[in-house]
Amino acid sequence: MFSAEFMRNALLAGTFIALACGVSGWFVVLRGQVFAGDALSHVAFPGALAAAAAGIDQRIGLFAATIAAGAAIGALGRGALAGRDGRSASASAAEDTAIGTVFTVILGLGVFFLTLLSTSSAGGAGIQGARTLFGSVFGLGAGEARLAAGVAIAALLLTAAIARPLLFASVFPDVAAARGVRTRLLSIAFAALLGVVAAEATQAVGALLLLGLLAAPAAAAHRVTAAPLAGLALAGALALGAMWGGLTLAYALPWLPPSTAVVLIAVSLYYAALGWR
Repeated sequence: MFSAEFMRNALLAGTFIALACGVSGWFVVLRGQVFAGDALSHVAFPGALAAAAAGIDQRIGLFAATIAAGAAIGALGRGALAGRDGRSASASAAEDTAIGTVFTVILGLGVFFLTLLSTSSAGGAGIQGARTLFGSVFGLGAGEARLAAGVAIAALLLTAAIARPLLFASVFPDVAAARGVRTRLLSIAFAALLGVVAAEATQAVGALLLLGLLAAPAAAAHRVTAAPLAGLALAGALALGAMWGGLTLAYALPWLPPSTAVVLIAVSLYYAALGWR
């Protein structure tokens, strides 16, 4: 298995992408922002297609769209879990409605760019759309894999840099604000970082299945332990196990797409954690 270059590239990129998804996903679940993560996964689709329609590297559109959308979602003001930030349920519902509205517009733009791409390149739209929706981790070259790993490592380091105040602001937002923590800026910064992670993970598991790798291992970790450090480590380990196991399974069964295998294992880990006491 390791003698195949495409497999080595997939493991290199997939390892750090999975770790970034696990760590970021732990905060996503803690802060009750799974819906925002789902929206970001779909932002990747029109972003990549817009870049392809413009004739530039689709990764440029991928990152630009997800980071911009992440920052916009963070600016909507969700600082912590609904019900713990002192706001009413109607305020949280209004924010979810705003995210859903943006979500709908984004999907509409995706259809527009897909149509535009279809008229400009015969067959190109289908290939670009499939790569974005379902991922192509086995299709990454050596340079692409190193770049993906580097970006994921940077996202991990930046998340680690803000982890302590982010945890404080997520669990006790009012106290954190009173202590001088800039909770709104922190929320925007984390959402933008989440956009980077979403763009990276899209290359591995695709926009449609991204939420499985982002949320399932993290949710399983929250079921097993409430300790922050242990939970973060466990979320990263579970996401990594899902990635390695999925890639190995897809290599052994060539008819099974790697993104499907990865997410199936991630979801299975979550259901296994449901029985944890």
